[in-house]
Amino acid sequence: MSIIDEILGEKDVEKIRKETEENYREYVNPFAMRMLKNASLDIIEGKREGASVWDISGEKYIDCVTGAGIFNVGRHNPEVVEALKKALDTYDMGGWISIVRERGLLAKKLAEITPGNLKYSLFCCGGGEAIEVAIKLARGHTDKPEIICMNNGYHGVTGFALPATGRDVYKKPFAPLTPGYVHVQYNDLKAVEEAITEETAAVMLEPIQGEGGIIPADDEYLRGLRELCDKNDMLLIFDEVQTAFGRTGKMFCAEHSGVTPDIMVMAKALSGGLYPISAAIFTEEISDFLMTHPFIIINSFGGTSLACLVSLAAIEYLEKNDLPAHAEKMGKRFLKGLATLKDKYPDLILDVRGKGLMLGIEFPEDSIGPRMSYQLRHNGVISIYTFNNPRIIRIMPTLVIKEEEVDFVLDAFDKSLAEIAKQEAKNS
Repeated sequence: MSIIDEILGEKDVEKIRKETEENYREYVNPFAMRMLKNASLDIIEGKREGASVWDISGEKYIDCVTGAGIFNVGRHNPEVVEALKKALDTYDMGGWISIVRERGLLAKKLAEITPGNLKYSLFCCGGGEAIEVAIKLARGHTDKPEIICMNNGYHGVTGFALPATGRDVYKKPFAPLTPGYVHVQYNDLKAVEEAITEETAAVMLEPIQGEGGIIPADDEYLRGLRELCDKNDMLLIFDEVQTAFGRTGKMFCAEHSGVTPDIMVMAKALSGGLYPISAAIFTEEISDFLMTHPFIIINSFGGTSLACLVSLAAIEYLEKNDLPAHAEKMGKRFLKGLATLKDKYPDLILDVRGKGLMLGIEFPEDSIGPRMSYQLRHNGVISIYTFNNPRIIRIMPTLVIKEEEVDFVLDAFDKSLAEIAKQEAKNS
């Protein structure tokens, strides 16, 4: 029996659970295992389908985390899975130094569907790597070092991306970091304007702060940034790692404001949750830097034949099923239900916000977010607080979620809030 047959054929649930927990403790990360257990999120995934995931014992949950926006086309989407199977019949990953047909096809597709004049794409494996490409492009094109970033933003934890992330808890243990980053208040145009110097290469931000607490940037703020960048010969970089591919009710979040960045970073949902890939797409004007530095990113596993084919299939599924429009519709249904819950629990819910199916609920205390995760798990929903702001619970289901599943999630929130309200009353 092969190792794959042995792993997939094992049916003893308790054996799998015990073995997996032991392997995590002994060989992966014992502290992460402890944290997940404390939050009642130690779910060992089994079957995955649509908006749902089952644990290995058969317990079903609606997934409202989706890896912070990976599974936009649904968990284990059969059409995208089939595309990967077909690709494997012919291809391996492809050589990174070779000309890869599928890479060119995906780059062309991204140029067609992204807003404005975004054109050229460089591919990596994860979002943090693509942020590094964006920063290299900005510094190389402008010959300036400084990047203005946002407080409480999150851009990853790799070399150039980590200093851009706007929270010290991620950075302090690893000082000294790469210099050249300035952090200002999000949604504050004047703060950006005051931070500009002759050395400023770019302004970089998430159009909706994800880990910062599901905070959308104001449209006028984004338009103001575009004007500031144009006026001062700076580049505008949008980190759409969490927001791209229909998540916010548009194919890309930039479309809400009508602002086109000079560089857009995407990852997570690009391949439908089946193969690692990310990209930085940028305008033709910036491509001059590639003339002298064509290999600013050398990546053995970025933009492989398999990743690009799967990504093309995921994008095709998004388009033919108009999932951005469905996300907008389901998002409105969520917001209507959450507004009702806010009225019902005024002492617990301070705010409900977001766009499409990237929503956040704000509580008055940090402790309520983790407690809500615990209660929701026991009411059939997987959700977790945002990492930079534990007072916010995120709702980021797959974009194929159905009306009855939205209503199930809202009911689970109602039951969980009722339990939290009882706890608060008991402790007061």
